[in-house]
Amino acid sequence: MNHSERLKKLLEKAIQENASDLHLSVEHPPILRITGKLIPLIKEEKLMPENTESFAFSLMTNIQKEEFLRKKEIDFSYDFEGRARFRINVFFQRGWISVSLRLIPKKIRTIEELNLPAVLHRFTEKTQGFVLITGASSQGKSTTLAALINEINHTKPCHIITIEDPIEYVFEDDKAIVDQREVYQDTLSFAQALKSTFRQDPNVIMVGEMRDLETMSITLTAAETGHLIFATLHTNSAAQSIHRIVDVFPSEQQNQIRSQLSGTLLAVVSQRLIPRLKGGFIPSCEVMTCTSAIANLIRENKIHEIPAVIETSKKAGMISFNRSLADLVRKGEISLHDALFYSFSPVELKSMLK
Repeated sequence: MNHSERLKKLLEKAIQENASDLHLSVEHPPILRITGKLIPLIKEEKLMPENTESFAFSLMTNIQKEEFLRKKEIDFSYDFEGRARFRINVFFQRGWISVSLRLIPKKIRTIEELNLPAVLHRFTEKTQGFVLITGASSQGKSTTLAALINEINHTKPCHIITIEDPIEYVFEDDKAIVDQREVYQDTLSFAQALKSTFRQDPNVIMVGEMRDLETMSITLTAAETGHLIFATLHTNSAAQSIHRIVDVFPSEQQNQIRSQLSGTLLAVVSQRLIPRLKGGFIPSCEVMTCTSAIANLIRENKIHEIPAVIETSKKAGMISFNRSLADLVRKGEISLHDALFYSFSPVELKSMLK
């Protein structure tokens, strides 16, 4: 079997086994990640340097190959025969090439199908402001973003522009026009693409990741000037997200940024994927909506008081992380052991469940 046939067989295996990831590393057999666990394909031979190099180069275009050899790593997406998409990272380790492939399901699931809080529907109905989806790596942020964008696509005649690195889910235009731009392929950077959007007449802008001061600054301006913005950040809570954004800016600008944030922020959704008792994962979410009380705390730099407001603002659609975990335990979705393990304050969670 030649390299391309073997790679095709491995991609098919990943889809068939409903794996989240496929890892190709020298001196190991191919390895799948299924419901969080690494499963080596022991019937497959261990990979040699020529195998991983051949796999990597067969997935890339010539331009991507040049960029990879120059930068020693690359991120891109790959459409596999129209059946599935993979987000791929190729990198060097000990002088050999390794490949990590993340399977992106073909179907974009809805908020209900993803077991996300119903309050998220509210954010798709807005016409202006800024919604942040946060969480650590591999916690389903892109999947949540896709559900929100697709809901707008199916319900509103508007213009949506996404800026992604790389493009993961592909949207099929319904009531909206969706233009998807990939960093490095369609634009040079998130910041440059964002600047250009002001001349592209969008209603909704999705920013795959806010990586730097310039991107954050333009995102806040876009939210102020009548656009609905969705973006992601690698943070674990609403309070941490606000700190992260403010701290990126020089100290003399921070008061202005707090003021901008308090006026434009609609919500912060922080999510973690928790192992489900019946297999797979289920998201646990902290949801902070930007009420006048929250806006005041942001403006006055009393971010440390936000968790207490979230805990007592259920009527405003807010959910604390512990409340979300407690609900999942009561519904029999997750074990008490896992809830306590993933909680940021297990003592408080225990008393909540008594």
